[in-house]
Amino acid sequence: MAMPSSACLLYLNSPPSPPSLYHVHSRQSFPQSNNDSWFQLGRRTTKLPICSSISKAEADVRKENIVIVGGGIAGLATALSLHRFGVGSLVLEQGESLRTGGTSLTLFKNGWRVLDAIGVGNELRGQFLEIEGMLIKSGDGRELRSFRFKDEDESQEVRAVERKILLETLANRLPPESVHFSSKLSKIETCENGETLLQLVDGTRLLAKIVIGCDGVRSPVAKWIGFSKPKYVGHCAYRGLGYYPNGQPFEPRVNNIYGRGLRAGYVPVSPTKVYWFICYNCPSPGPKITDPSILKKKAKELLRNWPEELLHIIDVTPDDTVTRTPLVDRWLWPAISPSASTGRVVLVGDAWHPMTPNLGQGACCALEDAVVLGRKLASAINSGPESVDRALREYESERWPRVFPLTIRANLVGSLLQWENPVVCSVRDNIIIPRLVKLGTVLEHTNFECEPLMAGEKS
Repeated sequence: MAMPSSACLLYLNSPPSPPSLYHVHSRQSFPQSNNDSWFQLGRRTTKLPICSSISKAEADVRKENIVIVGGGIAGLATALSLHRFGVGSLVLEQGESLRTGGTSLTLFKNGWRVLDAIGVGNELRGQFLEIEGMLIKSGDGRELRSFRFKDEDESQEVRAVERKILLETLANRLPPESVHFSSKLSKIETCENGETLLQLVDGTRLLAKIVIGCDGVRSPVAKWIGFSKPKYVGHCAYRGLGYYPNGQPFEPRVNNIYGRGLRAGYVPVSPTKVYWFICYNCPSPGPKITDPSILKKKAKELLRNWPEELLHIIDVTPDDTVTRTPLVDRWLWPAISPSASTGRVVLVGDAWHPMTPNLGQGACCALEDAVVLGRKLASAINSGPESVDRALREYESERWPRVFPLTIRANLVGSLLQWENPVVCSVRDNIIIPRLVKLGTVLEHTNFECEPLMAGEKS
């Protein structure tokens, strides 16, 4: 989802749909490591006295080298990054299939550089429109500002990507037997030897040398490490994906409309689909609403007297793509927030640093996390657990200065754009946006170097 603007661009989500041809697996094998005493091939079920709370009679566990909790963007990208280095992993997804609900998400050049590095960029590019620029209007239809992305940054690349297609593309590049579905985590326990016991709701026990939590904003792994729940920021968002079977009529650009305490927008995703959002102030998240007819009605009620084309996009939106979501984030204060890892359990993406979508960097940062962690682990695992511990610390040290400022910046941008005071909104619309905002400066955070990942590479 995204609330793009002169100071904030898209972060979209995509529509639920039936499972595709991605691998549905029950087992996973791993490449042989040079250090057989620690990171080794074996992972068959075996009887071991593992953790103090589990008796020998109960200790039927499956040994794993790397377990990734969560089969979303962060989890699949992390698994694929490791695979590119020749390192296997097991992905646990609690759903019965890939979580393809939602609408779409916007990827800027940092996201595309990661997708290129893990080998799926070109496959995805051909399916989605390149977004050329951005148009900002007031609620009464007055044009405030327009940009062309490449005029500000020739290397910029912006495309809205359907979540469903992105997930399936990542999953299809993994080896067979990489993803376990219906695998919901029930309990985590650290063992005396430094390994981690994962117990699933169905009773399955996995003993992992390394656990990577990629399980989203409500992450049980993050809670176990010691993180508090993400904080509600005071805004909720309606989102959807309009469908035009005979072709959508819009130019390939982000369209933003700003009101008082309310903003909305839309952007073409493909020749037939258009993403839209509405972000509005709300003192509390309120009850969860799942009836799509009610969601559509409430969304349109917010936009009385707003541009007709936006209302029409909502009208042509399939019910199963309409959502309402409270926006949350978590600020990673130095010396106050828990570490991104404890033992050899580490967090990636929204599980560690959920951020509001106002800069369009939630998915991009998760992809960055995946390749940085993958490269560091691939270099360390053959040297034993001490090297892995050091690699996890280095991962946090490298990523924290990147994600913490972006989280704060995204929050502040959202707060500024949700102003309700008419005088302040007038200053925003007549001075700040037309005269002061420079898109080139706004896009600086999309600079991220990422070379192709290859087996045998040294970090």
